[in-house]
Amino acid sequence: MGSTGIQIDVVVGCPVNDEVERVLGLAEAVGEPVTVTFLWEGRAEAERAVLVPAATLASWEHWAPGGYPGGGHAEAEEGPELARPATFGPFTLFRRRAGGRTAVARGGVVVAELLDPGEAHWLEEKARGVRQGFMDPGQRAAYEEFLARQDGV
Repeated sequence: MGSTGIQIDVVVGCPVNDEVERVLGLAEAVGEPVTVTFLWEGRAEAERAVLVPAATLASWEHWAPGGYPGGGHAEAEEGPELARPATFGPFTLFRRRAGGRTAVARGGVVVAELLDPGEAHWLEEKARGVRQGFMDPGQRAAYEEFLARQDGV
């Protein structure tokens, strides 16, 4: 899954389980995307997601050309869940009714979002491609000067 290098498997047995709080705190402290597998009580299948810090997601969305063509989570297509936020210690999870993302807030500030692994990978790759092709005016002038000197050699 691209450069998302940390993978954590979390078993969530009930809403007060402190494992979720610990994994959210770890992801916030690490400051990079963390792949998480949730085994929610009452669900047959595990839910895989990538917990992306808010600043990283903002950068990816700035550079990525357009939105993810695959949509969000499957649940978003089946219909929205009850809009009750889930609280784990100082973290509150807000599932968006449109798009299937889940915002993770602490102290009233969104610190990360849970994304579908496919969407996270797509955003990261598209953002990297656009960002690498972008030069600010100073870089562009220096590069053009460098190229001009190469022709004269």
